Amino acid sequence: MPDAEKLAAVRAAMPSLAAGIQLNTGSVGPIPAESAAAMAELAAYERDRGRADFEYYLELLQRIDEARAGVAAVLGADIDEVALTHATTDGMNAGTWSVDWQRGDIAVTTTHEHAGGLGPLYALRDRLAVEVRFAEFDGAASDDEVVAAFDRLITPGTRLVSFSHVIWTTGMVLPVRRIADLAHERGATVIVDGAQAAGAIRFAVGDLGVEMYAVPGQKWLLGPEGTGAVWVSRDYLPKARITFAGHFAFESYDSKGTAKPFDDARRFEASPFHRPSVVGMARAIGWLTMFVGLDFVYGHGSAMARYAADRLAEIDGVTLLTPRDRMANLVSFRIAGWPAQAALDELAARTFAIARTLPLVDAVRISPGFWTSRDELDTYLDGVRLLAAHTPETIPPRRTLAILGQS
Repeated sequence: MPDAEKLAAVRAAMPSLAAGIQLNTGSVGPIPAESAAAMAELAAYERDRGRADFEYYLELLQRIDEARAGVAAVLGADIDEVALTHATTDGMNAGTWSVDWQRGDIAVTTTHEHAGGLGPLYALRDRLAVEVRFAEFDGAASDDEVVAAFDRLITPGTRLVSFSHVIWTTGMVLPVRRIADLAHERGATVIVDGAQAAGAIRFAVGDLGVEMYAVPGQKWLLGPEGTGAVWVSRDYLPKARITFAGHFAFESYDSKGTAKPFDDARRFEASPFHRPSVVGMARAIGWLTMFVGLDFVYGHGSAMARYAADRLAEIDGVTLLTPRDRMANLVSFRIAGWPAQAALDELAARTFAIARTLPLVDAVRISPGFWTSRDELDTYLDGVRLLAAHTPETIPPRRTLAILGQS
């Protein structure tokens, strides 16, 4: 199918695209109609027929495997390396606590991390007096500068290096393999937050050289909220401490009630899982990989993000924070004279675009995807040009519609 026809077919299958310009997939993506229909059908079944039949439970296990297989396909992994979670945060917690910590150990992260990765590190600091060190670098720093920042902090006693594949502030792609190799040379375990990479950029997780990699279901994989997954290296699994587990983590029980844990990544699966959400996640990833196709996902999505970044960089008064030579699909920028929230609100009112602010760097962030059209971006960019030519005090008033009889 030619790209123009493919884009039209994709957009027709995502109803929320008619409600506004969807540019906030870095928080939550548009859900495909097929996925929403599958969830609604299952929710209706549970309402009308109930949820307690044991065969229905066994069928859920198959749907969990279907979702795991979908994640594995996107990550370039095998199904036995993937466990379902409820969020990226779950995977980052599992990875952080999988290390056999001792008081006084060291963990290294960055100043650009999301709370989902920082939370478990702060808990370590408070509970076990683990020293948490922060690699500092500019959000558009070179790979060499990023690695040097880690090099200064990863010293003897460092047990964990935890960071994002794509930082959520400027959208820069970090040199994961180089950081992982450095950490391993000094005896540290590496876990990665893949929230802004999985489903947005092409990579094979096994090539990154890390122990664990956490992903969300609701962002670039287009599944429902409350879903996610974690990839676990086969080599790391025997060494990892399992600090939590629900009954899904166990393969069987003997006559004495002793549990036999799975010997693969499912050891990290907790319970319960919301069944319609599991099905919705599996259907969304299946639609993404089989109907849309990952070549189009990565090709058109990256092209739209780059187009937005290139055009923003050309606008007088706009500062692009995203490094165009190391970008994924997040594009962050500032408009001179405009606080980020004021700019976001004005752009939303004038272009019907849904984006977000980044208080950490006082910037606006957009996240185009494979469903984004150039016309949408041109509309949004025209709005940015208007704001850049004015201040909040001088910008022309927006057109309003008076409704007779309304006070």
